Amino acid sequence: MEDTTQAKKKEDILKAYHFRHATKVFDDTRKIADEDFQFILETGRLSPSSIGLEPWKFLIVQNPDLRKRLSEVSSGAQKQLATASHFVVILARSDASYNSPYAEYMLKETKGMPDDVFKLTSEAYGKFQNNQRILDNPRSLFDWASKQTYIALGNMMTAAAQIEIDSCPIEGFSRENVHGLLEEEGLLENGAWDVSVMAAFGYRAEEPTREKSRQSIEKITQWIH
Repeated sequence: MEDTTQAKKKEDILKAYHFRHATKVFDDTRKIADEDFQFILETGRLSPSSIGLEPWKFLIVQNPDLRKRLSEVSSGAQKQLATASHFVVILARSDASYNSPYAEYMLKETKGMPDDVFKLTSEAYGKFQNNQRILDNPRSLFDWASKQTYIALGNMMTAAAQIEIDSCPIEGFSRENVHGLLEEEGLLENGAWDVSVMAAFGYRAEEPTREKSRQSIEKITQWIH
């Protein structure tokens, strides 16, 4: 039988999922406390990634001028950029192949692999990336890295909801124009990074006008015994 502590944890987690909604307009008079936003960022940092390469970087855009310029090329983020307490542009690595200097840095420096272990691991990762056709072209490699950023994004939004902070994931932007803007600002490190997705965080200006609607669990699951 499930103990009451575990049942309460489950209840609180599901409550957070029901609380969360794609907030379009935030209360611009309310700011997220520094310790709360650091908590949200930490859940992104601790997120899992394919073969552990952590191919993400979080740009927290608080500069009003840069926000305004981003809004001009981000049709789906104009209200959020104007009102969110914190606005994040999530970058993905463009060079996360198994034999890249970045992969070597991650495996040797971050994970502390000795040379012999690194060599075997790198060979295994190469087989994986080739089998999955990740290395077919630069866009397929970037898209693979970009998929990892969505894991971090999901964790950050869920963590925010658990402490009653609102969020909104955003894909409504011109990738080419946002790329150009960030490149102009020197934020892409000479092409090592590119824009993956955006997210706004803050406190809702008003309550949602309708209940959360989702398909039933029966519609989206199939058990194979």
